[in-house]
This record gives sequence, C-alpha cells and structure tokens, in this order.
Amino acid sequence: MSEPSPGSRPTLEAVATRAGVSRATASRVVRGGAGVREPLADKVRRAVEELGYVPNHAARSLVTRRTGAVAVIIAEPEIRIFSDPFFSQQIRGISKELTAHDTQLVLLLLEGPGDYDRIARYLAGGHVDGALAFSLHTDDPIPAIIQRAGMPTVYGGRPSGPTADRETVSYVDADNRGGAREAVRYLSGLGRRRIAHIAGPLDQTSAIDRLDGYRDVLPDGDPALIAEGAFTAESGALAMAELLERCPDLDAVFAGNDLMASGALRVLREHGRTVPDEVALVGFDDVDSVVTTTDPPLTTVQQDIEGQGRLMARLLLRGLDRERAGDGPPSSVITPTTLVRRASA
Repeated sequence: MSEPSPGSRPTLEAVATRAGVSRATASRVVRGGAGVREPLADKVRRAVEELGYVPNHAARSLVTRRTGAVAVIIAEPEIRIFSDPFFSQQIRGISKELTAHDTQLVLLLLEGPGDYDRIARYLAGGHVDGALAFSLHTDDPIPAIIQRAGMPTVYGGRPSGPTADRETVSYVDADNRGGAREAVRYLSGLGRRRIAHIAGPLDQTSAIDRLDGYRDVLPDGDPALIAEGAFTAESGALAMAELLERCPDLDAVFAGNDLMASGALRVLREHGRTVPDEVALVGFDDVDSVVTTTDPPLTTVQQDIEGQGRLMARLLLRGLDRERAGDGPPSSVITPTTLVRRASA
C-alpha cells in the first residue's frame, strides 16, 4: 500500500488506496455525495483523517466550475442579527448542511444603503456559487441584485413583490398563517373574547401571513386590538402599552414572535395584569432562549428554525447540481408548525 512521501500533500488516490475503494467512490464521499454504502464511506472518512487529506478546491473548481462557497444574505442591521436568536438558529442550520457538503458559508451583512452596491459587486464577481437570502422586506433591492447576477438562490420566507411572480423562485417558509390560526383558536377555546394581536413589520410576508391567520379566526375583530411591532422585545413592549391604553379590557394576546411576546409580558406585569389569569399570552417561533426564560414560560407556535436553515441550504445545493445537468430549480417548501402549550396560556 503506497503512502504519501513525507512533506507531500496527500492525494485523493492515496485516500482511495488506504480505504480500499476506487477513486470515484472516494471522491463521492469527500464531496458529500450520496450512493455510497455506509461501511465504505466510513473507511474513506477514516483514510481522510489518517492521511490528513485536504481537497484541492482550486483544482476542483477548474473541473466543476464551482467555488465551493455560498453567500448568506440577511436583510437586517447587524445589531438585530446578533441580538435575535432566530437568526443564530437559522444560520446554524445552514452552516451544518453546507459543512456536511464541504461548502463554505460567506455571511454578507447589510448595515446601510451603501452595502447594496458592495454585495452586488461581490455576487457579480463570481466568488460564490449561489445565495441564501432571508428576512427580506417588500421594497428590498436584494432580489433584483441577485437576479442581475444570475445567481441561483433559495429564499428564507415567501418572497413578495416582483420576485414572487417569477416561476424560478425557490423558498423555504413555515406555515405562518396556519400557525397563527391555531394560536388564536386556542385562545378562543380558552374562553377569551378580547384577543389582541401584536403583528410583526407588515412589509414582511411572515408578519402579513400571521396577521391574516389571526383575521381568519376573528374576521369581525376590533381593529383597535391590532398593533404593529418590529419582531423585537422593545417593539413588543411598546405595542402592548398601546393596546392596553386603547383596549384595557383585552384578555388575550397573540404576539407575532417570541421576542415581542417577552416584551408584552414585561409591560403586562408593569400594569398589574397577571398572566395567564387575566391575560393569556401566546408567541410564535419557540426560541428556547426566550420561551423558557420568561415567567411564566411562554406558550408559543413552534417552527423548526434550524431545520429550515438546513433545508434552504439543501435545496440550493441540489439546485446547483440540477443546473449543471440542465434541469430546473428545486421546489419551494412550507414546513409545518405546532402549538406548544406552556404556562402563559
């Protein structure tokens, strides 16, 4: 069995020889491809570790015309991205899937209008194979930038505006409307009759869909029971104060996400309203670092945030392979939601 000479770079052929498989099989395992029996895949992975094999991405890119990198674009200010656990969970899911396929994650942050030109130049420069974009707002220029760059893309959340009309758009989203309906029906089933809603920013489809779900259950509801927030704890607190001033007789609140629910809970306590006895409260997302640290623990609508991140990355990688084969893009996916009952409702 031949071994690489001291100081030389281990080759894929050496990995194949060490594992006792063909070069094609070793290549398939290293690239994260399917179709290799697990015992053989284990032998290849052990050989990679023992030899210290590192794929030559420069050589591979000449053959595959792929960079081995994917851009992740979040259309929110940096302070929001690093303070909202939703984003960390989604990025974690994306990272896990890309890592499993030996693909690098390149995080592109948006802090101001000037960043759009920078991102446009970067995407047009061919530095990445595709893009994952989420938390988009109605008038966001990112979809048009991506379209001009001819960049294969999967969106997190249902796109709106001109992008939504393109047949080639792929996205992963939760059943926001269905989850909202379940939350409001649950509150109604508890006998609550003055159910308020703290909506997210209504230039985002997730917030619109959750508001629509609320209205599906309460089509004749009092418009004064609806206030708009910004998916932050501070905005939830402000919206809750506004609702209490307008509708002091409210007896339940469905908040558009867990952070806004946590802000609402704080204001209810400050106004002497007990939860859930006087006011029942339900959030959305089931972010563990939020729902289990509130007092009482938060009843919420659960969506698989990390799983959605993994699915976005999986669809994009699958789409890149299909593009090389001349096929169309992958399909969009709506993931289910589930009401998780805790002590706040």
